[in-house]
Amino acid sequence: MPQKGKHIYFASDFHLGVPDHERSLKREKKLVSWLESIRYQAAEIFLMGDVFDFWFEYKTVVPKGYVRLLGKLAEITDSGVPVHIFRGNHDIWAFDYLQKEAGINLYRKPQIRDFNGKSFYLTHGDGLGPGDNGYKFLKKVFENRFNQWLFRWLHPDHGTRMGLYFSHKSRIANVAREEKSNFKIVAEEEMLYHHCQNLIKSGEHYDFYIFGHRHIPLDFPLSEKARMIILGDWVTNFTYAVFDGEKLELKRFES
Repeated sequence: MPQKGKHIYFASDFHLGVPDHERSLKREKKLVSWLESIRYQAAEIFLMGDVFDFWFEYKTVVPKGYVRLLGKLAEITDSGVPVHIFRGNHDIWAFDYLQKEAGINLYRKPQIRDFNGKSFYLTHGDGLGPGDNGYKFLKKVFENRFNQWLFRWLHPDHGTRMGLYFSHKSRIANVAREEKSNFKIVAEEEMLYHHCQNLIKSGEHYDFYIFGHRHIPLDFPLSEKARMIILGDWVTNFTYAVFDGEKLELKRFES
């Protein structure tokens, strides 16, 4: 439960690393500025996936960079504010480094939380709802422990170079390069909308269903009491949600 004057923050899809070092660093600095601006009002902070556009942890090696963000997150957790990161489809291969070095709680599966009497369903959002069978197959491939073990046998220079090559060719990289979003959502046609409706039909009723992944900021009523929140991104939107103990709002960070 948030303490009086303390808020719960949610943000997603930073995709650090694309389209190039210069523009990624600019976004990282903006993210760090946001974290600094909220840290004294925060009871907890949830980063809902795809913090990095590519991340693979070897046993003794992690990708270069992101020292400003990792240092700020460690500083926040050291001060006693919990930070939670959901592993998205781009940083699915984050294992225990972030927890050991920065005190961050890591999740891949949906989490159910209660804050001040309001229930929250929290997850990144990839592979949920009907359709998208091609990605759902790839998701199983990427999450397979044997396949991860095989990839780990690549020298880190080669494995990371391969991952970054495909990362820089992605749709997200092009959006970051153009600094203009090309994502569109019709809420009732959205896979995450149907996922929420299926949860409700099965008896899983929550006040807020919060997702990342889809890159468009959206606050959509599912019923008189329930809302679906898609958090947008920090590639072009720089949006986040904040719960003050009574109401939840989507906001844009202006540095």
